[in-house]
Amino acid sequence: MQERKISDLSKMKKFLMGNEAIAWGAVHAGVNVVAGYPGTPSTEVLETVAKNNDGSVYVEWSVNEKAALEVAAGASYAGARTLVTMKQVGLNVASDPLMSLAYVGVKGGMVILSADDPGPISSQTEQDTRTFAKFAKIPVFDPSSPEEAYDMMEEAYRVSEKWATPVLFRPTTRVCHGCASVPVKAEYDKHVPDGFKKDTMRWVIFPRTSYLNHCKIEERNPQIGDYFSESPFNKLTGSGKKGICTSGISYAYTTEALSSGKHEECKLLKIGTSFPFPEKLALKFLEGLDEVICIEELDPFLERELTYICGKYHLNVNIHGKLDGHVQPAGENTVESVKSVLSKFIGLETGEESGSPLPVSDVLHYTSDLYLRVSVMDMKPLIIRSLIPVWVLTKISKIS
Repeated sequence: MQERKISDLSKMKKFLMGNEAIAWGAVHAGVNVVAGYPGTPSTEVLETVAKNNDGSVYVEWSVNEKAALEVAAGASYAGARTLVTMKQVGLNVASDPLMSLAYVGVKGGMVILSADDPGPISSQTEQDTRTFAKFAKIPVFDPSSPEEAYDMMEEAYRVSEKWATPVLFRPTTRVCHGCASVPVKAEYDKHVPDGFKKDTMRWVIFPRTSYLNHCKIEERNPQIGDYFSESPFNKLTGSGKKGICTSGISYAYTTEALSSGKHEECKLLKIGTSFPFPEKLALKFLEGLDEVICIEELDPFLERELTYICGKYHLNVNIHGKLDGHVQPAGENTVESVKSVLSKFIGLETGEESGSPLPVSDVLHYTSDLYLRVSVMDMKPLIIRSLIPVWVLTKISKIS
């Protein structure tokens, strides 16, 4: 496959919504085909590609998520880099071709964005794409901020092509709709597909081929887990007898909570690639620990993985989280909810007095950077930075 370098005359930094950052990450990774079905919180990803398309990217709203995935799969067989967009319940619609595609594999990099909706805010379920990734036996990326989401896209295509597999990309609502100043490439490579090459042993999934491909998947996934243990998107910091394991937007909440007051010394493991799980890095994290708290949204995915590792290697470490009631079993996490968990686990002392919560209609917290969406009469929602005191924003809303 050939790559042609082209220039992007935009500034090195852009103020972007998370979904916009994901879209630009795909464009700057050389995406050729983008197909999807609209659904909050994923919609703006495809819209951003379409609005900024120079004609080199094929973009379509498909009739449903299944059709979108099949369009992208065909293009990927021909060597194109593809992006499929949907929300988490749309992944159910796309599951039929996805399960077979996991066995067939891909040629050009293929990223399937499935935006999860903790809360839920605009969905029928709180299902977790990380669990679906493990079910389908394909890698999943879990960004914690718009900046990281942009950087992860290029790595997602790299992993997809290195192991000839589709990969899932799982931003949650607060990452999708939060805003940040994101460093973007001034130059990027235009990916040129080299076309489809007939190979019935690869592209036709007969039962015998399915068996052989399943064996390859089971051999491959531990290798990807080892690769992820060295990934910069998975970080281990700190020291002590207690540990915190977290991922996604909950990592941002956790770091903010930890910086807000005094607390017992602890290790912090941030997971950006939840499956295949980075077992080697997790073992380094668990070494010397007495107990761990897992702070995550939706399923107790990290909690179960660490519990499995402790059993596999006979580690005497107590793993806490959703399963034993230390963390709420459903809904979103917030900085406040994380502070509450950590105050009991490591004695976090913030010195803050608990006051009455602000009306949801006035101020909605978006990310741990505290970008705030403020509704002012009939004006469109504004995304503004919380350097302006919250009480000022509330008064503005009431005055208007």
